[in-house]
Amino acid sequence: MLMVRQPSRRLSKGWEYTTRMDYDLECQSIVKTFGVFRAVDQVSFQIERGSFFSILGPSGCGKTTLMRMIAGFYEPDSGDIHIKGRSVLSTPPNRRPVNMVFQHLALFPMMTVAENIAYGLRRRRASRSEIETRVADALHRIGLPDSGEKRIDQLSGGQKQRIAIARCMVLDPDVLLLDEPLGALDLKLREHMKVELKQLQHQLGTTFVYITHDQSEALVMSDRVAVMNDGKFEQVGTPQDLYFQPDTAFVAGFVGDSNKWRGRVLNRDATSLKLEADSGETLVGVPGGSAAADRGMAVDIFVRPESISLRRVTSSEPTSTPGDTVNHRAAVVESVLFNGAQSRALVKTRQGEDMAVALPQTGEYADLREGEEVTLAWSIEHCRCYPASSG
Repeated sequence: MLMVRQPSRRLSKGWEYTTRMDYDLECQSIVKTFGVFRAVDQVSFQIERGSFFSILGPSGCGKTTLMRMIAGFYEPDSGDIHIKGRSVLSTPPNRRPVNMVFQHLALFPMMTVAENIAYGLRRRRASRSEIETRVADALHRIGLPDSGEKRIDQLSGGQKQRIAIARCMVLDPDVLLLDEPLGALDLKLREHMKVELKQLQHQLGTTFVYITHDQSEALVMSDRVAVMNDGKFEQVGTPQDLYFQPDTAFVAGFVGDSNKWRGRVLNRDATSLKLEADSGETLVGVPGGSAAADRGMAVDIFVRPESISLRRVTSSEPTSTPGDTVNHRAAVVESVLFNGAQSRALVKTRQGEDMAVALPQTGEYADLREGEEVTLAWSIEHCRCYPASSG
């Protein structure tokens, strides 16, 4: 991102941004309040042309409010919104180069598929020949070339999803906004549509901005993801960045599954921390993100289930193995949760810590049973800690 000082016009916090034209959308220090409640708090980000960008966060974090400001339904209290390098703050919703797909799709049941897709073109008073050409092209691009005369109630859930997108895409928006469009689908169709949406976005080449509370949707489909919490962006990065290198305790806990403990820092060296969990057990880990961790500081400690290796204990072998680069625990299996590739064991350590451990898909632990003794191990790099949250 190139920033140039231009004293002729200032933003509320510093000098004006000069946007590069390879960003389809840029938000600069956006703020939105409702009474005393600040729904969006100084949010800034840029979305590169033709990319799939998701805003991920829990209900009430401000993501829908942010999207409605981009669409023009709300005006920000301060900050600026640029589309293709131009501010759209004074542009009404119907004149912004964006379209929006809602969770319930809002297709017209009394119209055919072709009539639904053509609706926006008719409102723009396009000619009959232009409407026919663009509707046929849109149906071809979404893989439903022969569905124009069908009624909406004759379509499957996935087909309705594609028609809603085609109705927007036929208007050639610079940015397509999608407000949790898979939320009303059943689980199996939702899993299928995640792949279809990503492939469709790649084929169309249009910038998608997708909001969701479902981390799986965001991780599978997105080029970049912003994790939002309490009106702010906690972290923006690739799905891999968020999963393997979370910057904050919130991101570590919200993206993916983690075992979490509260503890304190006993000591530290240049690369690692010696930690004591509230249960009394000691661990060795590393600070997460840019977090500082001084001696005596209260911390939240995270270890992902798939980062933990599991080994059965026999009477002829020790229950733990000393090591400087690996954390070890002796534990007992409390239950096994079989879910195919997502199978895991719930265990309790000798000090009473409850932990979840992902089971490998080799079948080696297909007969693992409640009450078995096991040894757990995970590396220092997979044990991350952050300043303790107030919750």
